[in-house]
Amino acid sequence: MRILVATAMVLINFILQTTLFQHLAIQGFFPNTALIIVVSYALLRGSKEGCIVGICSGLLFDIFFGTAMGYYTVLFLAFSYFTGKSQKNFYRENYLLPILFCTITAGTYEFFQFVTEFILRKDADFLFFFLKILLPNIVYTAIVTVPIYRILFGLNEWLELKEKYKYRLF
Repeated sequence: MRILVATAMVLINFILQTTLFQHLAIQGFFPNTALIIVVSYALLRGSKEGCIVGICSGLLFDIFFGTAMGYYTVLFLAFSYFTGKSQKNFYRENYLLPILFCTITAGTYEFFQFVTEFILRKDADFLFFFLKILLPNIVYTAIVTVPIYRILFGLNEWLELKEKYKYRLF
């Protein structure tokens, strides 16, 4: 059941992010909901299941948008692995840590995009990147993290209750 829910979640998010969320852009920026889902899932379920969701999300982005196969997969895998390692010392009902992790990973993601673009084009203006791209993306991602984490938290609680009472006779 959990595999089916995780697969549906990744596919629905990919479809929504590539179609509907493009229209929710503010000044050309829209949140990377795939990154939010990968980080939130790693916080809720640990690094092992987070890595699986990260690989699946990254592969979808590599197949449809990547110029080099494996770039997004490695990024999402690394984010989910390092985020999932802190899962044991985490109080799940607190929304501050998911917001913090999602903003850090969004900033790291955009920084890796900037470095990759710098390597390929050899043209970089870090101040412009920081003020016009990185900060708005981080703020927008932090705002959108709360409702997405709330949905994933409720879904995770429902699945855990279902697994807990799966083999109960009465």
